[in-house]
Amino acid sequence: MTFRITLTPSERSFDVARDEPILNAAIRQGIGLPYGCKDGACGSCKSRLLDGRVIHGAHQEKALSAAEEAAGLILTCCATPTTDCTVEAKSVPGLGEHPILKMPGRILSLSKAAPDVMLMRVQLPANQNFSFHAGQYVEFILRDGSRRSYSMANAPHNLGTPPAIELHIRHMPGGKFTDQVFSTLKEKDIVRMEGPFGSFFLREESDKPIILLASGTGFAPIKALIERMQQQGITRPTSLYWGCRSQADLYLLDWATQAAANMPHLTFHPVLSEPGAGWSGRTGFVHQAVMADWPSLKGHQVYACGAPVMVDSAQRDFTAQCGLPSEEFYADSFTSEADKAKA
Repeated sequence: MTFRITLTPSERSFDVARDEPILNAAIRQGIGLPYGCKDGACGSCKSRLLDGRVIHGAHQEKALSAAEEAAGLILTCCATPTTDCTVEAKSVPGLGEHPILKMPGRILSLSKAAPDVMLMRVQLPANQNFSFHAGQYVEFILRDGSRRSYSMANAPHNLGTPPAIELHIRHMPGGKFTDQVFSTLKEKDIVRMEGPFGSFFLREESDKPIILLASGTGFAPIKALIERMQQQGITRPTSLYWGCRSQADLYLLDWATQAAANMPHLTFHPVLSEPGAGWSGRTGFVHQAVMADWPSLKGHQVYACGAPVMVDSAQRDFTAQCGLPSEEFYADSFTSEADKAKA
């Protein structure tokens, strides 16, 4: 049994199998719906059900509250239709043009950029043409079938020889995958991956000034966006804000500083929430640094990536206090398995 989903205003339609979430079917058929975690945690796929009925699977309250659900909003990543449905959802041009592949990868290198941050390069298989948008992510498939998601930190044109994707992995003590990365995983080991996923990538058709906002290893997809902008010759005024606790956590500080030096339209603002005695730069919460510099964001686009608390605070405050149009806030919230368990 299948149900027919009709999207508005795009008027595209597709079929969803019984007991299949709407988003899964859309991804499988190359339909460009916005999404991030695919796990009911981030709220990026929030849409409005105009007609029909769905059943929601487990999800976090902050992603979709009971009041929002009562008002007709759904999370397409965990909403399973029980009838044909009409859904009001933003269309994401370009999403779905890169086929999603399952593939092996070979660990090419492992290097610590900080005590708890590993830069891992994974060689891509020669017999598969893996393509993606800068800013998207892959899922590592573990031996027990569970998955862990990490954003590519390099743009597609910058894979190197042999072609490899770059991941920035923060150690989460007790983490099923990160414990392996920081202990037993070694060069030449084989990993299983699937991707690309996610709707976090640059909307290149716009000419609006850009705010790039990162916390911690949320810098990874932001780095990929910067590489893409440089390669495409995109010169829209761009401000990069990278928030961390200490200076040691700015694990690619030299890279970001050099990128700003090489790109006249790009300014870089590192912000520390727990600075040491030798720090003379910006301090406090990174999204508040943006608000101090840009009390009005009415004409901007914002690309935010990192800890859920930062992403949620930025979305709330930028739209409520700085006039940022809600549709110009693009985010990839790094929700860990520990975060999901707490919720």
